[in-house]
Amino acid sequence: GGSSPPRCLPPQLPPWKRSRRELLQCLERFLRALVIGEPPPSPSAAAQEGWERFLASCRGQGLLDPGGSPAAARPLYLILDDNFYYQSMRYEVYQLARKYSLSFCQLFLDCPLECCLQRNRLRSHPVPEQTICLMARKLEMPDLKKNAWERNSLILKSLDCTLEDEYRIISLLATALENPVKHNEENPEEKEADRAICAASAIHQADGTCRRIVSRAMKDAKDKNLPPREMKSLAEELNKLKAEFLEDLRRGNNWKNQISIENQYSASPASVTSAFQQEASNVVNKYILK
Repeated sequence: GGSSPPRCLPPQLPPWKRSRRELLQCLERFLRALVIGEPPPSPSAAAQEGWERFLASCRGQGLLDPGGSPAAARPLYLILDDNFYYQSMRYEVYQLARKYSLSFCQLFLDCPLECCLQRNRLRSHPVPEQTICLMARKLEMPDLKKNAWERNSLILKSLDCTLEDEYRIISLLATALENPVKHNEENPEEKEADRAICAASAIHQADGTCRRIVSRAMKDAKDKNLPPREMKSLAEELNKLKAEFLEDLRRGNNWKNQISIENQYSASPASVTSAFQQEASNVVNKYILK
């Protein structure tokens, strides 16, 4: 497996993805300094603001000495408190632990949706409920049997934390500390995990691109004053085409003999979906040029 997160994201990232990526980069600079024992290197000018916030947080917790180097060696827990609703988000952190031979574990709070919504209503600044519902549908729980890298995971029912839960958390941390992740570049299981994460990311990007292609196609048809009945028929045909395209990507098929599955994970979303765009144009033209 590679030493950095899979590079399967488009160049223009949404703000929240950009912030997550910057945080991981800050974390890696800190880990490098921790392992090497030197002051963390300076980031690019674009990332300077986020880096300064990260350093201020580290200083506030006594993790850096006045010279900017990691403080004297002592037990150190780095807690990343985030939703991490996609497996790929958590795997990026695991990759850092593997790269620097650190311990890694996950604490997953399995909170019922209705409980989340009730708690959200009590917040001073509630999150839109549709956002919580959407995340609940997307959330990927740790798969302790399928993913070896997720075996140091604890799933808790997040209603009330009991004393037994506290003991289980302490046991999880102790087990993780006793078994740091080994950096093994030839581990076939990790390579397969890398490939699977990249594949999922590529398909997710392709889905978004296809949705935009369908939306533009429907707008073009509407501008051509296509009758409502034909608009409905066109939408059904385009959505069926999109479903077929994405399913073929998931199965690794060479869709309409235009896509090389070996290259689809490293290709840009535009190149992966160019075959779909051509087919969608053909469908639209069939209606418009009647």
